Amino acid sequence: MARTRAPELTLLPSEEPLSLLREDGSPVEDSPLAMPDDDVLVELHRRMVIGRRFDTQATALTRQGRLAVYPSSRGQEACEVGAVLALREQDWLFPTYRDSVALVTRGVSPLGTLTLLQGGWHLGYDPYEHRVGPQCTPLATNTLHAVGFAHAARVKGEDTAALVMLGDGATSEGDTHEALNFAGVWRAPVVFLVQNNGYAISVPMSKQNAAPSLAHKGIGYGVPSVLVDGNDVAAVHAVVRDAVASGGPVLIEALTYRIEAHTNADDASRYRDSAEVAAWLARDPVDRIEAYLTSRGLLDTARREAVAAEAEEFAAHTRAVMNADVEPDPAELFEHVYATTPAHLREQAAALREELA
Repeated sequence: MARTRAPELTLLPSEEPLSLLREDGSPVEDSPLAMPDDDVLVELHRRMVIGRRFDTQATALTRQGRLAVYPSSRGQEACEVGAVLALREQDWLFPTYRDSVALVTRGVSPLGTLTLLQGGWHLGYDPYEHRVGPQCTPLATNTLHAVGFAHAARVKGEDTAALVMLGDGATSEGDTHEALNFAGVWRAPVVFLVQNNGYAISVPMSKQNAAPSLAHKGIGYGVPSVLVDGNDVAAVHAVVRDAVASGGPVLIEALTYRIEAHTNADDASRYRDSAEVAAWLARDPVDRIEAYLTSRGLLDTARREAVAAEAEEFAAHTRAVMNADVEPDPAELFEHVYATTPAHLREQAAALREELA
């Protein structure tokens, strides 16, 4: 399966999703993708296990009232982790509200990642420290941010790519089409990763899109497109790696599934049945990479237990920082709103301080 260069990207995506591992973890012999190195595969597995444990812990914190809302990405770990670990240090990530696992994989702390969902600050981390843009709550607005950023980096002569994450529902937003058009015209080094998890909240794909796939949407904008098995972390990593290396715009549709409800406020049983969920649980992305690593002798019981223990430690740290009671300072309402605070806000801040005193 080894090759010396990435396959040529074309406008037309493949009819079937590209993959490197079958659902049972056995390798695909004739895949055009190169299997990541063994050490990369081992690290992908480790980060997926930690990411999943973080996700379940965040869900539990929401039920305990420590988070205002939490959109789980359980079942989508191959996309979250595989894509992020394919980025170089200088590249940037533009995530959505569902991409908390991607943030912690990129090195953002649990507290920084969950601050927005806790209802504290709009942003709980320094974007420049981690090269991660703010989590985007309005659908698709981050697509334009990513294209503008990538284009500016090229104009400045920087070797920087942008990875923007979005869901299937975001492809129905005008911002996505504008971003694809700009990316195609400018040949901006931006990778659009569409995590097609089957539903835009409760709206199924059949009511959103009549094209053969969402990846086909890139054709009209001159953007090369790829369809990949989004539950195959090896394939997701390989596809994003090759897209970043191409130096131009690429649209990737990753077929995956959202196991949990849209958020803790959603009742998914109203629009999908348990049999459908069970079918996707059988295609679990963590089980798939574990089966492959075990068959290769790269994952034994001792390492599996060590990774699980590390994940529990990460979850414990997440609990500790999120359960800490911090007395909010009302004066912070006026911070980080403007680069230079205007006169009327300075007056309001002074009035508030006087009233509190």
